[in-house]
Parts: sequence; C-alpha cells; structure tokens
Amino acid sequence: MSEVLLDIKKWGNSLGMRLPTAVAKAAHLHLDQKVSLSVEHGKVIISPVENKFITLEQRLSQFNPKTHGKEAMQTDELIGAEKW
Repeated sequence: MSEVLLDIKKWGNSLGMRLPTAVAKAAHLHLDQKVSLSVEHGKVIISPVENKFITLEQRLSQFNPKTHGKEAMQTDELIGAEKW
C-alpha cells in the first residue's frame, strides 16, 4: 500500500483521522502503542516508540504525591476509616 486518501475530522478540540488497518499493519502499529509525531518539511511523520518496561522500584521512585493527585502510599499504619 503506497498511498491512502483520508479526511481529517474534528475530534474534541483537536483534529484527527483513523488509520486504515492495512496502513497500521504495513507500519507495524498496534492498538495502544506509543508513537512519536513530528513534522518535517510540511509532512507529518508517525514513528513507533519502543515501550520501555520499568520495574516496580523504578515506578515507585517516580511517585510524587503532589503531582499524583495527593494519593497516599500504602503503609502498615491504619488511618481513617480503616481503623477498627
């Protein structure tokens, strides 16, 4: 498949288009895959991004209650309605 004509549609406050299955397969793209979107010389370039697996320890090291909705980390201490 060398070329497909698509219509750009309004999607919320943005613009969007659907990738035909044949295009996605040819580009090795799949559902929920991360991609990089760039513009070079007026052309839109979509490139797959390698999903990097991170360990639980790495995830926890990035946790910041101020930026994660003031969520509390689980502790051995009972708080609030958990107390019996």
